[in-house]
Amino acid sequence: MVGYAQMRRWGAMRVSTEYKLWNGLIRNGHNVLHFSDRDMAAFLAPFGLRDLGVGRMNRRLIETAENFRPDMILLGHCDLVSNDTLAAIRRKLPDIRIAYRNVDPLFVPKNVDAIHRRTDTVDAIFITTGGKKLDPFRGKRASIHYMPNPCDPAVETLDNSRRDDLPVDLFFCGNSDEHTERTKTVEFLKEALDGKLVFRTPGYFGEPNVWGADYDALLSQSKMGLNLNRQEDYHYSSARLAQLMGNGILAFIDRTGHLDELIPEDCAAYYDDHEDLLRQIRHFAGDDSSRRSVAAEGRRLYTTRFSAENISRYIIEKTFHSATSGEHSWHGE
Repeated sequence: MVGYAQMRRWGAMRVSTEYKLWNGLIRNGHNVLHFSDRDMAAFLAPFGLRDLGVGRMNRRLIETAENFRPDMILLGHCDLVSNDTLAAIRRKLPDIRIAYRNVDPLFVPKNVDAIHRRTDTVDAIFITTGGKKLDPFRGKRASIHYMPNPCDPAVETLDNSRRDDLPVDLFFCGNSDEHTERTKTVEFLKEALDGKLVFRTPGYFGEPNVWGADYDALLSQSKMGLNLNRQEDYHYSSARLAQLMGNGILAFIDRTGHLDELIPEDCAAYYDDHEDLLRQIRHFAGDDSSRRSVAAEGRRLYTTRFSAENISRYIIEKTFHSATSGEHSWHGE
């Protein structure tokens, strides 16, 4: 695995698709070496100046592949790794397969550019948006596939659907205002619910955002959460959805993204607009039995269908063009 291990955040980040897939691969019986491009570039650079260590990092990655001799490389968001480096690894290991996964949205132009950059170099690409939005990436070396956001029993350790003593009714954490108007939704709900429900909004209204253990603490106190993406796209969600549903927190999901085609109606609270969202929040806040029932069904589905083991197995099968096994409800996207 080649991607950002966030080592230099010194434990402040505890939720990562990178690590969930790593765990899933290991549980499936694979020997996995994790090479963190950004951390290694900083480590190898004079005075720790990362940009000065990029060349050395790329050379060390080639050396690492030659020594470890993997059957496959799974690339994450490792833009410091050049395509020339991947070509050099292929020359040394002609039978190797290389996959690239990208969990960022396609409405961000630089992310689209990052995917195009790999289409002629890798064997398979996995993207967390589905449907026709994937068509522009087809026709090159890489086969193109949809992948959901994985959950992991070592990370999503809670089951809030079993609890009726949670102090936070609803929460939403956001740290990006680019390419989005979701602040309008948060402001609408804040005004409508003021004094009626405990609605936590770290990152908004002057409240600092929360990370790491503080974010986990908020999850552990919450009944319901907003799955507000910066924009809605076909079958797209940020990793937030896995954090909510995997922990038994009732998730409110905008119908615009058509996630109901993958996650049934009895597993989450789907809404059409602001008023519908407000109505459903009030309903589930006033009917805790229904809240717990839907959240429990959502947790059961998400932790089985979208487990890190299931998704990492799917990535390998598609990269090696082998028959798919298990329940991959998103197959064909």
